Amino acid sequence: MVDYLRLSTLASILIYLFSVSILSASDRDLPAVLVADEITVTRDRVIVASGNVEAFQGKIRLTASRVSYDQKTSKLMVTGPITIQDEEGTLILANQAELSRDMQNGLLQGARLVLNEQLQLASVQMSRVDGRYTQLYKAVVTSCRICEEDPSPPLWQIRAKRVIHDMENKQLYFDQAQFRVLGIPIVYLPSLRLPDPTVERTSGFLIPSILTSSRLGLGIKVPYFIVLNKKSDLTIAPYLSSRTKTLEFRYRHVFNRGFIEFQGALSDDVLESDMRGYTSGVGQFKLKKDFVLDFNLEWVSDDTYLYDYDFSNADRLDSILQLSRAQRDEYIELSYLNFKSLRDSDKNNELPNDAIEAVYQKRFFPNPIGGELRLTALGHTHFRRSQQSLDYDSNDVAEGRDVLRFTVEAEWLKAYRLGGLQIQTIVRAAADTFDIKQDDNYKGKYSDIVPATSVILRYPLSRIVNEATQIIEPLAQVGWVGGDGLAIPNEESISVDFDEGNLLSLSRFPAPDRRERGLSLAYGAQWSHKAYNGWSANILLAQILRNNSQADFTKSSGLSSTNSDILLSGQFKLSKSIYFAGRTIFDNDFEFTKSEVKGYWNSKTFNFGGSYVWLDKDPAEDRLSPINELTVGASYQLNRFWNLNIDWRYDLEADRSATAGAGLKYSNECVDIALSINRRYTTSTTVEPSTNLGLTMSLNGLSASTGAQTLTRSCGKRAK
Repeated sequence: MVDYLRLSTLASILIYLFSVSILSASDRDLPAVLVADEITVTRDRVIVASGNVEAFQGKIRLTASRVSYDQKTSKLMVTGPITIQDEEGTLILANQAELSRDMQNGLLQGARLVLNEQLQLASVQMSRVDGRYTQLYKAVVTSCRICEEDPSPPLWQIRAKRVIHDMENKQLYFDQAQFRVLGIPIVYLPSLRLPDPTVERTSGFLIPSILTSSRLGLGIKVPYFIVLNKKSDLTIAPYLSSRTKTLEFRYRHVFNRGFIEFQGALSDDVLESDMRGYTSGVGQFKLKKDFVLDFNLEWVSDDTYLYDYDFSNADRLDSILQLSRAQRDEYIELSYLNFKSLRDSDKNNELPNDAIEAVYQKRFFPNPIGGELRLTALGHTHFRRSQQSLDYDSNDVAEGRDVLRFTVEAEWLKAYRLGGLQIQTIVRAAADTFDIKQDDNYKGKYSDIVPATSVILRYPLSRIVNEATQIIEPLAQVGWVGGDGLAIPNEESISVDFDEGNLLSLSRFPAPDRRERGLSLAYGAQWSHKAYNGWSANILLAQILRNNSQADFTKSSGLSSTNSDILLSGQFKLSKSIYFAGRTIFDNDFEFTKSEVKGYWNSKTFNFGGSYVWLDKDPAEDRLSPINELTVGASYQLNRFWNLNIDWRYDLEADRSATAGAGLKYSNECVDIALSINRRYTTSTTVEPSTNLGLTMSLNGLSASTGAQTLTRSCGKRAK
């Protein structure tokens, strides 16, 4: 129903304000719109609005039970309950107020300021100055929910003689501040500056952490964030304990066409006599003509530093510099790779730590013959820092062997269809050249021409049943690769995985220093199911037959004999809730050489994920004993505020835990508290078992906005 009385009152006051503005130009700053149940004008030209009063001035909105405007003093006298709200969501609540006609200045009694619907600032008296500053006297500040029926103090609060909110710079300034927990004074600060919760990025302290480690003792880490300019920032985090003095850092910079990020740490501890540290960096730049420059840098002072400080579990560091361009019919890449091994058994001086690679690929679509023509040129070199040309440690690798390789390849592909039968033909020719240096057993140049061809057949059969689409697809590939092979060392193709990705490849080696030779038949079938209600599944079963064995494959690859191991893989997915995937290879006697299973289950309150890996021992792949590991992780939302998570990795071969961890987190509208513990059980000549504990606490509303949703406790009557 239309409130005609309210509409007529609104029209009357708008007409009156218009007439007043004609009489006096100084009165044009009256509220642009004033709505009330009743409007009166006294003989002294005082406008009085009462009953559900709403006033709008620019982007400021005021509500009250009564508002009077005195033209002589240009003051608004407001009777509460009062609310004043601006475009940024800042809310002021008060009982009484005396404001200027533009509501930019004034004095409010019994006032409360609410910032970003989160941080509350209550005071006996509040003043507004120039629409920019809000001053609160004898103020109490908290983001915790306060209930009238519960007189107990909030979880935390800051009491101050005066608080100034600078709306332009979005800062809070405290005079004589006292931080209290459950009403108990903890810290006194004569002055304090904090960003208001609407700030997305500003300099200041971040969440501190209390850490304890069996290696480093009890310590505290206090990060500090520094805004350098609109496009760059720096975070430094001093970490002090009884056994270390560490400074961590992170630098970020965004450019118009790229970004860089570096992080690292420098430590002086009792574990080593020298200074220790690490650094890592990533970056990307988009250059002219669609070229992209990427880099990833990693460096550490010693083999155990990352483990001691729980920065990473990596046992190898990779640094990459790459220039590339990917277009529809062309790909160009030039890259440099450097890696450093942190394993006890590796000697970095005798490893190919440095490698340079160049790739050029181009494809054409020749009209006379149809199909697709691909041309590829590869250049690769890797070298060791040792200058020795002999194998002194009897591992079949010369200590200083360096390799230079060039490969050119032409490949023609064409697809056909005969009814439901899909046919793809491939004809390929490649030329390989190797130049080996600093190896007395393989010194010199080696070249080879490799012709190859294959025919791939697929016959998919589909049907719709029970509101789902099912497809079963028999497949086969007949392939042939010529050439005699080269008597050169296996440098790049030691480790090979037999999986769905290379099932129909002419060579399943990862690099051209090894190629499959002879006639082969890959055959199998795959089945897929996709239901309209969201769940899907697929299974693949396949095997490879050859006319001769392939001795260059390792035994555990499943590809070394004339009959390969059987490949079985599959996955199942139910919307976003359940996912399961697995892959295994086994021989005719059902002896498994490699297996992997992983999956997860997600619900509103419980998330679970895990994986299982089995790799049979294979000295050729530098695996002297089997790998048999189970890894699980889970989190459970105990209630609206408490969350529990665990993770565990178990070495079934050694019958002991490798790592274990747990965490407990409490989160509500005003505080986040997280407690974590993790244990590493593994040992080596340089790494000892260690235990780490961590405690972090964040006061919501007293930091830059993260955009994360917070849970608010509800008020309820306490039981008598």
